[in-house]
Amino acid sequence: MKVAIVMGSKSDYSAVERTQSVLEEFGVDYETRIISAHRTPRIAEEFASKAEENGIEVIIAAAGKAAHLGGVLSAYTAMPVIGLPIKSSTLDGLDALLSIVQMPKGVPVATVAIDGAENAGLLAIQILSVKYPELREKMKKYKKKMEDDIMKQDKELKG
Repeated sequence: MKVAIVMGSKSDYSAVERTQSVLEEFGVDYETRIISAHRTPRIAEEFASKAEENGIEVIIAAAGKAAHLGGVLSAYTAMPVIGLPIKSSTLDGLDALLSIVQMPKGVPVATVAIDGAENAGLLAIQILSVKYPELREKMKKYKKKMEDDIMKQDKELKG
């Protein structure tokens, strides 16, 4: 199982690191690349076109501003693409969010919240869990731990 994390610019790396941490926590292999939809479109096409044969099963596309990366990658592959809008402009990431979610028919890109790096990794894991049941079991334990943590906090608050 392997996820590709593609960012449009190195300035997106602080968010991407959080995605990498989630994938590492679940034992999912990944590769991270910098590929720009606008400055390296031929490389984006080649990467997405060959991703499946290179063992990639899910692509996470992190981009800010115009944020066309996820849509460009999705146009060249049939595998799932998750868009991660990055807060990187005067519009606080709303521009990136809208660019990613407004894909035309036939070019789907699942989208997480602005700077929702952890959820991008978790969604990739949930997608992979359809094929890899061990990931589903890890996800169930992860969600149970979240529940336990909140219940503990609630109990401490009540005193």
